[in-house]
Amino acid sequence: MNAYSRYFVKKLFWYLMTLVIAIALNFFLPRMIEGNPVSLIVSQMSKGMTDSDTIKRIYETFMKEFGIDQPLGMQFLIYIKKLFTGDLGTSFGLYPKKVTDILASAVPWTIGLQLPAILVGWILGNLLGAVAAYKKGVFDKVIFPVALFINSIPFFTLAIIMLYLFALTLGWFPLSGGYDFQMVPSLSLDFIGSVIRHHTLPFLSIVLVTIGGQAIGMREMSIYELNADYVLYAKLLGIRDAKIARYVFRNAMLPQITGLALSIGTMVGGSLICEIVFSYPGLGTWMFTAIRQLDYPLISGCTLLIAVTVLLANFTIDMIYGLIDPRIKAAQMEEE
Repeated sequence: MNAYSRYFVKKLFWYLMTLVIAIALNFFLPRMIEGNPVSLIVSQMSKGMTDSDTIKRIYETFMKEFGIDQPLGMQFLIYIKKLFTGDLGTSFGLYPKKVTDILASAVPWTIGLQLPAILVGWILGNLLGAVAAYKKGVFDKVIFPVALFINSIPFFTLAIIMLYLFALTLGWFPLSGGYDFQMVPSLSLDFIGSVIRHHTLPFLSIVLVTIGGQAIGMREMSIYELNADYVLYAKLLGIRDAKIARYVFRNAMLPQITGLALSIGTMVGGSLICEIVFSYPGLGTWMFTAIRQLDYPLISGCTLLIAVTVLLANFTIDMIYGLIDPRIKAAQMEEE
């Protein structure tokens, strides 16, 4: 087994161990929240009912249906067994709808909002940061303070400001939702136009914050690399500035690539506040609803999906680093 194969197996083992721990936490932590989900459901269903025996039968029926009447250890074993078949359970709050169906309907909205925003913000932010570090002068004096100011604004604050200004005050964009409520989802131009209008404000709020953070990070890393010894040595050898810049910014990009992978991996959970502010029909909104309703299966399904995407993103970037980063290659050779 060569050095990279050992590196791969070692990383895979630790990521699988992390996944096992994440699965256990996803099951047990929601059940530590104070309250009883069945009591919430029964209290809503029994409004106006005076027969205590009927209310008690309803309560016992739901407890048995949801499996909450069994010991916690047995519930966990049933959860693991269903998990291997791809069954995340039935939602308590949206009974009898399956958690997988809810996630399947919400994930496309979240990805459609987050992925383009993260990529656009990452590309523009890194370009602005690199230009500010390399050109200096007016670029650095203008771009850096603006990026720092935007990055210092809490995400939810920027989202609320944009919603108030452009939707409520000026009326340029819709206030909430993923499309006009009176429309039926289809591939018609009217529906697509409605989706784009509802998509614009959440998209811009994420892009602006992402640009600020990426520009600051890229500027700092580029300045660090430009002051490194190998850059001075390369200049003394008479190597062209354009060629030196390629090496500098390639090295400066490594932490930024890691940040991109983490952003993509966490985009499902990162959209929570944005989707709540704009009432966007993505995973974050469903997760917030599940927490309020003590919907254990839906909470576990959302958090498990977030954990898996984060682990996959980190594992992928570790494998890529093992191939392209000379420092990791050197460490692999030392272990032989």
